[in-house]
Amino acid sequence: MILNNKKQINTPYIIAEVNQSHFGDIDIAKECINTLKEIGVSCVKFQSYSSSSLYSKCYYDKNPISKKMIDKFSLSNNCLIELREYAKKLDIDFSSTPYSKEEVDFLLDLEVQFIKIASQEIRNLEFLKYIAKSNSAIILSSGMATLDEIKKAVDTIYNINKNLTLLHCTSIYPTPPHLANLNNILMLKETFKDINIGYSDHTLGIEAAISAVSLGACVIEKHFSPDNTKIGFDNNMATQKDGFKKLVDSVNKTYIMLGSKNRILSEEETKYRKKMQRYIVAKRDLKKGEIIEICDIDSKRAENGIEISNIQEVIGRRLKIDKAQDYTIHKEDLE
Repeated sequence: MILNNKKQINTPYIIAEVNQSHFGDIDIAKECINTLKEIGVSCVKFQSYSSSSLYSKCYYDKNPISKKMIDKFSLSNNCLIELREYAKKLDIDFSSTPYSKEEVDFLLDLEVQFIKIASQEIRNLEFLKYIAKSNSAIILSSGMATLDEIKKAVDTIYNINKNLTLLHCTSIYPTPPHLANLNNILMLKETFKDINIGYSDHTLGIEAAISAVSLGACVIEKHFSPDNTKIGFDNNMATQKDGFKKLVDSVNKTYIMLGSKNRILSEEETKYRKKMQRYIVAKRDLKKGEIIEICDIDSKRAENGIEISNIQEVIGRRLKIDKAQDYTIHKEDLE
């Protein structure tokens, strides 16, 4: 299982959605896996569908070209088995999105890392129950759903299976910046305190993914394509190798930079603090026996002495020795 609830993760879990960008060619699909392993993606994800599980016959009667395209670009079970084994050899997580109970069962037999539920299924509560009963790790996208619908879906799954991650999502391909609504991540984290919240990114570029991590998203899903100049389904809005590598590096760096909510001075910063600390020095030449007043002292960087934060240890005390202007005053200099 990848994401037990509230499990501490070292860096965000990054899922590359290949979708139909393999164009039905298993060799291209394998090259995608090679590339994604190379650039440090956590998981490669495909789609498990057929023309019979995606649309109805009456739809195809009016849209016969759609059936031909889906049949051409979909991956057979044998292909998915081969790709699962290929990913396992490369030590990269593997998953897919099912659209029928039969496809769910097939993916469970494949022992995929998690079952990904597409946004279009979020109101299909019977389907959600079926998947939840499998005890598989589940990632649920929330595009095209109201908050009440999201709550119903989460409750449906969580009452059966608590190994759930919820992704904020805007189901527009590509999503324009003004409709990304990344603050929904904060809202979902507040609403669903006991589950992990991530982001399924359909925007162009990598800025949204980076921003999502800064808002607390622990999972990032992004479409990948080996060549987004080719026409096909969501391929043109998918991110190519160089861009995806920048995303992985930037997301991980952002996560590291966020650090901890606890205020902790690192060893490195403590060293700088010692170098930059201001100490109490004589503002003028002071004589033995003088009682020090606030007008007699200043604060400057030095290697040792009494820190300025401890000024109360100096004011009103009598000097035991002469102290030249601009030299630090030490505890042993005072009566």
